Amino acid sequence: MEEENKTVQEVYQKMAHLCSRSEQCSPDILRKIRESGVDQLTAQSLISRLEKENFLDDRRFVSLYVREKFKINRWGRIKMHYYLKMKGLKEEIIQSGFTELDEDAYVEMLVKTMKEKARSIKKSDKYEKMGQVIRYAQGRGFEPELIHRYLNAAMT
Repeated sequence: MEEENKTVQEVYQKMAHLCSRSEQCSPDILRKIRESGVDQLTAQSLISRLEKENFLDDRRFVSLYVREKFKINRWGRIKMHYYLKMKGLKEEIIQSGFTELDEDAYVEMLVKTMKEKARSIKKSDKYEKMGQVIRYAQGRGFEPELIHRYLNAAMT
């Protein structure tokens, strides 16, 4: 029994150390705890303890993730939403992260991204060029309705 408690304590310390070095989300940490051989009930109690001691906070993780992916990777909401959903985060927490995005900055980034792509395309046919710009912006995770609304501004 003491051996098992020591192992659980070691797993906790390892996860606390990991969470203190970089922002993590609870589904990822839960997976890592389970991989270390800890049972589900104990793993859940470790997650609760990490949250209580502020090592782990999914809202903080989502907020940081959204800001980073928007500013550095220039991703749109759709792509970010997809990746956060794949991590196993709740819809409500994901949506709360998007409220921090400034809508004007978001549209500005979309137009800038589309303009840069339009300049790099060598096609002379206007419609082929527009199609490539639209596909590129959708691949970056921007919403189709926003892409079409600001397409003309990006093509000039």
